[in-house]
Amino acid sequence: MSLTEFFTPDSVAVIGASTNPQKLGYAVLENLVAGGFSKRGTVYPINPKAEAILDLKAYPSVLKVPDPIDLAVIVIPYLHVPDALRTCGEKNIPAVIVISAGFREAGREGLERELELIDIAKEYNLRLIGPNCLGVIDTFTPLNASFSAGTPPSGPMAFMSQSGALGTAVLDISLAGRLGLSKFVSLGNKADVDEIDLLRAWGDDQNTRVIMIYSEGMSNGQEFINTARQVTSKKPVVAIKSGVTQSGSRAVSSHTGSLAGTEQAYHAAFRQAGVLRAESMETLFDISLALGYQPLLQGDRIAIITNAGGPGILATDALERSGLSLAQLKIETITTLSQHLPDAASAANPVDVLGDARADRYQMALETIIADPNVDGLLVLLTPQAMTEIDATAEVIGRLSAEIDKPIITCFMGEAKVDSGVDRLQKYQVPNYPFPERAALAFKAMSDYRQVLSRPKPKYVEFEVDRKTTQQVFDKVRGQGRLSIGDSEARQILTAYGLKIPASELAADPDEAVEIANEIGYPVVLKIASPDILHKTDVGGVKVGLESAEQVRDAFELMFYRAQRYLPQAHLWGCLVQEMVPPGGLEVLIGMNRDPQFGPLVTFGLGGIYVETLKDVTFRIAPFSVQSAEKMLSEIRAHAILDGVRGEPPVDKAAIIDVLLRIAQLVQDFPEIVELDINPLMVYPKSQGAIAIDMRLVLSK
Repeated sequence: MSLTEFFTPDSVAVIGASTNPQKLGYAVLENLVAGGFSKRGTVYPINPKAEAILDLKAYPSVLKVPDPIDLAVIVIPYLHVPDALRTCGEKNIPAVIVISAGFREAGREGLERELELIDIAKEYNLRLIGPNCLGVIDTFTPLNASFSAGTPPSGPMAFMSQSGALGTAVLDISLAGRLGLSKFVSLGNKADVDEIDLLRAWGDDQNTRVIMIYSEGMSNGQEFINTARQVTSKKPVVAIKSGVTQSGSRAVSSHTGSLAGTEQAYHAAFRQAGVLRAESMETLFDISLALGYQPLLQGDRIAIITNAGGPGILATDALERSGLSLAQLKIETITTLSQHLPDAASAANPVDVLGDARADRYQMALETIIADPNVDGLLVLLTPQAMTEIDATAEVIGRLSAEIDKPIITCFMGEAKVDSGVDRLQKYQVPNYPFPERAALAFKAMSDYRQVLSRPKPKYVEFEVDRKTTQQVFDKVRGQGRLSIGDSEARQILTAYGLKIPASELAADPDEAVEIANEIGYPVVLKIASPDILHKTDVGGVKVGLESAEQVRDAFELMFYRAQRYLPQAHLWGCLVQEMVPPGGLEVLIGMNRDPQFGPLVTFGLGGIYVETLKDVTFRIAPFSVQSAEKMLSEIRAHAILDGVRGEPPVDKAAIIDVLLRIAQLVQDFPEIVELDINPLMVYPKSQGAIAIDMRLVLSK
């Protein structure tokens, strides 16, 4: 159902409109009038005790209003909200904003009241924003259906926030002239309309160039990824997520479980969806200003103009740390600059026009550099020195920015002296940052979004697998009252999903272990087999390189002794006798932890016993494309090892990608898998494949 009536209604009813200026019902009505909506649409105050409010005729109920109503805003005590919402349904009002608090955020009784609102909304097929929210603003309609302290200026940024209080701060920033908004929505408790709905609505909104999101949680992570991926192909989405650190403890038994968390899930989700992630509110605004007001960055080559050497060096460092590069100016550009700049100036990038540069010298440098085809973007630095013409220089920059299709970002360093120049830059919609590092992050975001737009069409694969065998293993385990699946049982699952494993067999006693080892051929590996021992090395439950029957027998007896001593309650099946895999492989980890919002979070990194210490891993949410799996290999810090170092050959990356995609399919096919580890996956040189040495898996209760 469309959200059109929330932003461009022809009529609005305020249920709870008040004659008391101290009441929210008065503030909402006043904003509708003062914000300009009453000049293009009709406003109906709903108050059974008033004849008129703010010179508008009041009605005792929406049912008494003779004409249709597109949007209702409810601002009454929470106990009366369900009845008011029902009357909206009876009046066939398609969109309702519930500003009133006292619902989910107020405890169990409040949750029950909120569930009642959801049922009423479904019964009458109406859309609901809130409850417990600030309201809705559309500056182009214009519509201010909120209790904000004024209507923000129009601009290309749309902002949605789950926090009403944070929303008021954003609106105040906008009112100060620092940020122009197209739309503003305080989502509140998200009983109905959520981030996904607004993304769909704003993705095609012609007045919105950038979508900003402040979120505290998402209930349907997979749908968010799919929707955001579509929207980011048309316009940038910048998001900040609060509450991502792990507070308290959670019982996890796998390496992946200890590495994964809310932070990793959101990071992976935003990456896959093409959403630009902001680490702070400051960065959220910095990024959005650059993307909202400047042309798209067509490459990563940035030129710097400065009137001070130190800031130019800081800017250079910041740009290079962000992965951008200094533009290599053409000889003709350097020659022209040299002819017009003082002898002490620098005509190479960064271009130093010196501290006595006036506006005309800046203008010459700007026009010369921006015309260079090797320059994709321009960062202009200015420090307030005795000869500096701050306002005139800002005017020169602003006029040039309005004429060209390359992004210009400024860094007027200082405060008191440069303030008027910054104001002039804002009139020309040139983003200014007080420090070079923030300007560099803005350029980095522009570069990141260019890469989002250039994403190839994702390629997905589906393998022919043996789901029946896998299900039989799960049924057997559950039938025994267990949830953990160890290596000896997991071998069947690996084989069913096409992974290569070493020859192995379970032995119940030392004699059987020797018999199996003789069949496999020495050397062999011995592993303790128990559904209750998840990390075998912790109890001395793994022995490699056994060369004889005597060594196998001794190792078996020692493992049992240690296991019985340190874990007397553990149920011991015996030992797994396994062939020694060929030497020369690299140990990597592939795992999965199921996130409650986004689903299967697949992990890749270097394997072995140090994985939790080094934490050199990367994540993706399944399903993911072949290209995304390929990208994972380059994201770990030790990615150079995969390409071969110190004479070592490169590993078989194609084999790793194949395993990643097969595991992604496994955890989608069986949502009951909540944790999974293959550690190690032994990867051999290029074209020689990979072998899954050890796997464990945990099912949901």
